[in-house]
Amino acid sequence: MAHGFKRTRKGIVGRFEAPEVRLLQKLFSDVGETLAPAAREDGPARNDDPLEALLGWDEDVAEPTDPAVRRLLPAASSDPEQAAEFRRLTDRSLRERKTAALRASSLALESQPVVLSLAQAQDFARALNDVRLVLASRLNIDSTEAAERVAELTDFGRAEDVEQYMGVVYNFVSWLQETLMNALLKTLPPR
Repeated sequence: MAHGFKRTRKGIVGRFEAPEVRLLQKLFSDVGETLAPAAREDGPARNDDPLEALLGWDEDVAEPTDPAVRRLLPAASSDPEQAAEFRRLTDRSLRERKTAALRASSLALESQPVVLSLAQAQDFARALNDVRLVLASRLNIDSTEAAERVAELTDFGRAEDVEQYMGVVYNFVSWLQETLMNALLKTLPPR
């Protein structure tokens, strides 16, 4: 069973069994695939402005239709024009940064125990948060009652359907993120 993360002299250390490593790597991979931009119907993106192409701006970036992706890449403004402009300027780079954190976290799981530097731990925390956001969206956690319903799901052996299994996974990822955040808090200088 996972022991969660702890701060040590070597860095932030976590220990996982093989099934937990496979689960986390699968979650990181699935969320990374979810973040991949949708293929355009009119072919590859066309960008005549070399600066925009260099910076990764896209001419037409629609708000995601998948509710989970909308949680990962929410609108930056309630004003539709401002939100569209912000999305045009940032969508690709946000997706790339999130995907990079997911990949780096998956690679970090290749060694046991997992020993993370401060920067790696921050990436791992981002990756876990993105996984939690996607799972919360899929589980329709949008109220205190829904969160309480899911919080009761803690035993993989008692999961009777996909939703209950996802609830147990959500709780495992939440616990793991909490241990990581507590370890990160211990790296802060004293006040």
